[in-house]
Amino acid sequence: MTHNIGRWKPLTLVALWVFSGLTLASQERQEVTAAQVDQWMEKLSNWGRWGADDQLGTVNLITPAKRREALALATTGEVVSLSLPISVVPPPDDPDSTTAFTSLRVSNIPSGFLMERQQVAFHGSTVSHLDALCHAHHDGRIYNGLTLEEVFDENGCSRMGISGLAGGIVTRGILVDIPRLKGIDALETGTHVYPEDIEAWERRTGIKISAGDAIFLRTGRWINNNRSGYDITVAPWLKERDVALVGSDGTQDVGQIPGTVLPFHKLVLVALGANIFDNMDLEALSDTAAQLNRWEFLLVAAPIPNPGGTGSPLNPLALF
Repeated sequence: MTHNIGRWKPLTLVALWVFSGLTLASQERQEVTAAQVDQWMEKLSNWGRWGADDQLGTVNLITPAKRREALALATTGEVVSLSLPISVVPPPDDPDSTTAFTSLRVSNIPSGFLMERQQVAFHGSTVSHLDALCHAHHDGRIYNGLTLEEVFDENGCSRMGISGLAGGIVTRGILVDIPRLKGIDALETGTHVYPEDIEAWERRTGIKISAGDAIFLRTGRWINNNRSGYDITVAPWLKERDVALVGSDGTQDVGQIPGTVLPFHKLVLVALGANIFDNMDLEALSDTAAQLNRWEFLLVAAPIPNPGGTGSPLNPLALF
């Protein structure tokens, strides 16, 4: 599906005025409380939707028909990586984070090979990774109502671990490029992206986010080291649209709600049962999508099937 972004240029001032109004309206909203988050945990719950033994969550929404639809999007042969290079240096916007990667290189192997030992601490704000459903719990329960005692042991996650996605992910990916919508390079630190912002992007591009899609929010983090992302009110919107996977160039949550820790993460992982792509590099994707004037693509992602793992580093690919 191709939509001409260029035709919107005469309406730039109007679009920016409307967006500014939305931002102002958003600032006037009633603040979400921890009690509201607790209510949403129940109201948005997908527990039992695909059976008591389900361990896939919203990945169930990626049907064979959805995969065929996505495969049809690969027409030009363009391929874009969505992963950051692994770095030994914490990102500038989170300098206190632990070093994510260490590598001991070994040379002079008698058999004529070079080998290395690597250690990767991928959770956090440094490494591109996919969260498993067992990565978060709320009041001692993870997705589908399982207790910590039912899931965790000395070997990690006995259920809901990342190895459940060993078959990989193939679906339609959609880039939600809010800086491009606003006509700026990157969002400012602390900017909340609301459901109406995403819907403004839909109107701009002519693309409707639907069941089984994976959405990737570009904030421009790697341009200005900002800390912005989805507002907590996006969680009910994700449930309404039946989005299968959620991603961003950041760590999703923005701001704090007293009495909770990373509530957007928990609503998505625990209530919805949707895996999360953290710390993606969406700059090349944004450039390619703009050049092709295409904001939907074939997404292919294959996490490492580490038994018991709470997530996995990975290199998702967007194919046009």
